[in-house]
Amino acid sequence: MIKSFVLLAVLWTAASAHALTAAEAKAIASGETDARIEALNKAVATADDKTAAFIQALTDDAVKLAGDKAFIVRDGKPTDPVTGAATAMPADAEDVINNNRMRGELDSAMAALKLFSPDEKLRREAVKAMQSETDEAKLPLIEKAFAAEANPEIKLQLGMVRAAVLLSSSDKAKRLEAARLLATSGHPSTKTALLERLKTESDPEVKAALEATLRTVEGALAWGDKIAAMFSGISLGSILLLVALGLAITYGLMGVINMAHGELMMIGAYATYVVQGLFQKYAPGAFDWYLLAAVPVSFAASALMGAALERSVIRFLYGRPLETLLATWGISLMLQQLVRSVFGAQNVGVENPSWMSGGVVLMGNLQLPWNRIIIIGFAMAVLLGMAFLIGRTRLGLFVRGVTQNRPIASCMGVNTARIDTYAFALGSGIAGLAGCALSQIGNVGPDLGQGYIVDSFMVVVLGGVGQLAGTVYAALGLGVLNKLLEGWTGAVLAKIAVLVFIIIFIQKRPQGIFAMKGRSAEA
Repeated sequence: MIKSFVLLAVLWTAASAHALTAAEAKAIASGETDARIEALNKAVATADDKTAAFIQALTDDAVKLAGDKAFIVRDGKPTDPVTGAATAMPADAEDVINNNRMRGELDSAMAALKLFSPDEKLRREAVKAMQSETDEAKLPLIEKAFAAEANPEIKLQLGMVRAAVLLSSSDKAKRLEAARLLATSGHPSTKTALLERLKTESDPEVKAALEATLRTVEGALAWGDKIAAMFSGISLGSILLLVALGLAITYGLMGVINMAHGELMMIGAYATYVVQGLFQKYAPGAFDWYLLAAVPVSFAASALMGAALERSVIRFLYGRPLETLLATWGISLMLQQLVRSVFGAQNVGVENPSWMSGGVVLMGNLQLPWNRIIIIGFAMAVLLGMAFLIGRTRLGLFVRGVTQNRPIASCMGVNTARIDTYAFALGSGIAGLAGCALSQIGNVGPDLGQGYIVDSFMVVVLGGVGQLAGTVYAALGLGVLNKLLEGWTGAVLAKIAVLVFIIIFIQKRPQGIFAMKGRSAEA
């Protein structure tokens, strides 16, 4: 593998490096698993670049064994692991077979060697890979890396790995030190290591220290779980907000029960998929920025479809909610079949740009994914843009005038038919933006909108028909409530509990969280 040779250039800088011998190579590559692991740990403790190359070759299944000698074979060319020179290999050489346990030890050994890389990214990856390490044989290497580490953040994480290894020491003082150090850890593997050690710990003093540390770690993990649930709720709420914002116009302001709203969302998601494909084919070097082009395209695709629907069907059904419900339900089925005919019935994958991958690690059991964080920010930006458009622009004034009092608006010279089209297209376009956002957190398929249409209607009704502020409160509130209940009752019961809550709330307050005021409330 190419990564092997790149890794060798940066691996080992320890002054006590020891050259790999033929006997060590054979001991690592053959024999019983326990003996191989013991030989591997001894070699890692004083490894040089040849040792690192040999371990990487074992990981890549690129080692053969003939008699007392091991060979590294890449691209059909055998080399001597001790000298690195090309060599002849007997015809009867056999592949070295690694079981799952040995593979785990090899991966751990490579992670330990990466601790000395000058590349911070490699060192971070190494520390992350070793967070569940408990083998005391690797302690000298970890101690050496801990002493040499200059980055405070990586040194702190490496200190937690060191403490976890000290936990299995035969020295009581070291186990007490480990208990003290691990009290500041908030990683789930620490809890597992403490529980495992408590099963075998016989010293009363150490056991008491470990139990106290376990309580502290469990408290930190509990806080991490609570914050994670809150973040998941806000993330779900932001998605519901994006989905419901379009309905706040088409249903909240225009009174159209648009059952095809989910399919307009689906069109936005498929528009994002098409833009992704175009970038992959024609501009692969700019692929990381395809999402910036997909946002306006998804808005335009859904808005144009919404305008076409309004001009051809919806405009003849204003004031007849049951007919709009049935008509748009039929349209939703037609749009689903259209997508199946064009793109197929299977889900399609939309990739995240590199700047949306990964996340922010706040605690050992708490990582906030960048795609979720960005979607939350995107939802807030769409909300502000919509509030500005409806409340501060001439188009927004016309939309509010027509939806509140159509005859008077017409008498004032407003082209009500055109405003209806603009308003419906705007609501549909926002649904397309929701589809674009949803494509970044899951697969895109013909049934994408079906999972959100009921929830989005509940958000609009709960918030108060025609009330933008109510839509925000309802979306975020339902998202957080749903995620908090999931932790106690499970996903299905949480959905049922939220539905029962909404029914009771609407019974007590039919106008929703925010009631309409003025003449529009009397109409």
